[in-house]
Amino acid sequence: MTAIEYTRPRLTSYQTAIIDSPARFTITEASTKSGKTVSHIVWLFEEALKRDRGQFVWWVAPVYQQTEIAYRRMKAFIQPRELYNSNDGKMRLTLVTGAVIEFKSAQNYDNLYGEDVYAAVFDEATRAKEEAWFALRSTLTATNGKCKIIGNVKGKKNWVYRLGQRARAGEPNYQYFKITVLDSIREGILTQEEMEQAKRDLPEDVFNELYMAIPTEDGSNPFGFEHIARNTLPRMADGVPVCFGIDLAKTLDWTVIIGLNEKGEVCHFERFQKDWKQTREHIIRTVGSTFTIIDKTGVGDPVVEDIQRVCHQVQGFQFTPSTKQNVIEELVMAIQHDRVKFPEGVIREELESFEYNYTGMAVRYSAPVGMHDDCVCALALAVRGLQERKTSRVYVH
Repeated sequence: MTAIEYTRPRLTSYQTAIIDSPARFTITEASTKSGKTVSHIVWLFEEALKRDRGQFVWWVAPVYQQTEIAYRRMKAFIQPRELYNSNDGKMRLTLVTGAVIEFKSAQNYDNLYGEDVYAAVFDEATRAKEEAWFALRSTLTATNGKCKIIGNVKGKKNWVYRLGQRARAGEPNYQYFKITVLDSIREGILTQEEMEQAKRDLPEDVFNELYMAIPTEDGSNPFGFEHIARNTLPRMADGVPVCFGIDLAKTLDWTVIIGLNEKGEVCHFERFQKDWKQTREHIIRTVGSTFTIIDKTGVGDPVVEDIQRVCHQVQGFQFTPSTKQNVIEELVMAIQHDRVKFPEGVIREELESFEYNYTGMAVRYSAPVGMHDDCVCALALAVRGLQERKTSRVYVH
């Protein structure tokens, strides 16, 4: 038998309450950067120390990249290095006691079936499919193993919220925890200044979910269904476009041209798929001398350059994770403050299906898998163009 002398690191009061809970299943909805990952790494390591040779404990996360982050943090946590052997390819740590800590992705949830698991953490669970929970739950059956489910709040339409409701209602073997940014401030993990800055930087619904653990009725939609409905017109608005926003097609996507009038209403809308030559010629005819912002990401760059040789009021826009976040949040504010209006149809449909995810480092905005966000991007560029025009940063004919 191998003996390991272990002293638990200092944790906050709420971290300790969660990992010392006697409940078999705990559901924790927590503010970002509240220390939930650190505390659950501690818990899973302690569970591994209780296991015999060849017995498994798991860390599960929605995608490989998130799993890899936890794997690296667990390796850094276990000191000295001689306490384990690592297999980086399989993300597996075998302790000198023979117990095994494995890090698994929930992306292909069928791969979670089969093993007998003695304890598990399901990280960022609100961003994983419920079928992954079913698979993980099955691995804990024979062992009567414990599981701790953690993540940021993501609306009321996901399985973690429903499971949390059951725990709050007193479901046997379940316990619910909620951590907000205020708890983190009290414990010295985050500062009041950081919270206030985040509140200024983010749309209200995003801040409430990521920092206050308050779910929205709209799930992860950043605009809000009520705001979208309030700013939907029964038909295209009248007037002449004073600016255009254009999202160029890539592979199976659509080229979308949106024009806004002086009041911020969509008065021109096109959505089509053509080859680059036809697309370039059509855009030149459409925008003429009107101020226009066009997506130039990737293959769109030479197309935009060709258009700029003829249309001198055209500006290219490079979509990156950070620039997309900026223009989408400008669109969020414009919709929530009634500064832009759009007709019924595909624009509204894309706005309602659009969502955000928190990667652990930043907010990422996109359409759900298999859907499009071309109209959303074009509308965001048009709103940016209208704002630049109003602040006189562009020449107005």
